[in-house]
Amino acid sequence: MKKVYKRSQTKAAFLLKAGLTGVVISMLSATTMAQPARPGAIQPAAHADQEPMNHLPNPYETQRNFGTLPDGRSWGSVSAVNIDIDGINVWAGDRCGSNSCATSDVDPIVKLDPNGNVLTSFGAGQIIWPHGMDVDSEGNVWVVDARAANARELEENPGAAGMGHVVLKFSPDGELLMTLGTPGEVGDPPTHFDAPNDVLIAPNGNIFVGDTHGAQFQNEAGPTAKSRMSIFAPDGTFIKSFGEFGFEDGQFRSPHSLAMDSQGRLFVADRGNSRIQIFTQDGEHLDTWYQFSRISGLYIDPATDMLYAIDSESDENYNPGWRKGLRVGNARTGEVLYYIPQHDSERGSGMGGFGSMGEGVTVDKNGVIYAGEVGPIQGMTKFIPRLIP
Repeated sequence: MKKVYKRSQTKAAFLLKAGLTGVVISMLSATTMAQPARPGAIQPAAHADQEPMNHLPNPYETQRNFGTLPDGRSWGSVSAVNIDIDGINVWAGDRCGSNSCATSDVDPIVKLDPNGNVLTSFGAGQIIWPHGMDVDSEGNVWVVDARAANARELEENPGAAGMGHVVLKFSPDGELLMTLGTPGEVGDPPTHFDAPNDVLIAPNGNIFVGDTHGAQFQNEAGPTAKSRMSIFAPDGTFIKSFGEFGFEDGQFRSPHSLAMDSQGRLFVADRGNSRIQIFTQDGEHLDTWYQFSRISGLYIDPATDMLYAIDSESDENYNPGWRKGLRVGNARTGEVLYYIPQHDSERGSGMGGFGSMGEGVTVDKNGVIYAGEVGPIQGMTKFIPRLIP
């Protein structure tokens, strides 16, 4: 098995996948690089050296359609999931039976027991697009509301104005305790975000926010090409931001999901660059891994350092040779141990390709995986370990 870790890169070395022709052009100057057929369909040079991890054992049983919702309503898209502090129950952010809550009056945030029964729900009229989630050591639920209502949604529901582009801290009962960012407005830290992706609360209470979502579809730096991590103190005071748009170590094209291992290292799923980047909590770059594919959701079990990386997007344009699915490995060594294949579906999740897989992932204390589905398959899926020693 071939693994790729941190590699030296220069601004003059990239790999370009030229959509319809299938021609791969590498080692081009950043100033003369031709544009790919699909926006953002370009990868760092080191990605070309990584053998796709598509043929590993799958010791999990897949159980689709996990969980019910209040009033028996249908699930919509789910990317925000996280295990509760009890290690058993699971939180999920349902996009209100569709792919947005802008015109809905139902509770998007639900807490489910292991049998899928609703224990509590909240958030009606407060969230447009739940995208990322974390649960802190006190059981508070942090939700990333990644976008504002669009023109069509505002025409249908003017009350949706003034929401989105924020990180919201709720008590376990749904009381809003803190808001980071300026609701409904796009901008830069410390006062604003630009389509934030995920939030992580460190053991010391510091708050990490990955921003921005659309950077994965941009090909080159410019005034609108932003991608960064921001750190806030437990009381919401801004500490600093680090990182920028780009392909090199320490740069991002959409830090889409965040996790932390038992050593306190920050793992960032740099989705547009199809890799994980590892940092200290001060933002010092430590390593880069390509062996876990194009990651939408990332979770690390703090007790075992098992790493769970879910890929909803790989296809012939955005990650050639890789299959959608869920890869499980070791956060200490970087070894990929297991691969759960994509679901069969009439159309692909993400931007196309074969099959469908979720965006959000979390794991209970018994190693049971819960995934939030986005795309042609919606709701939640449960993966039960059956053959793991």
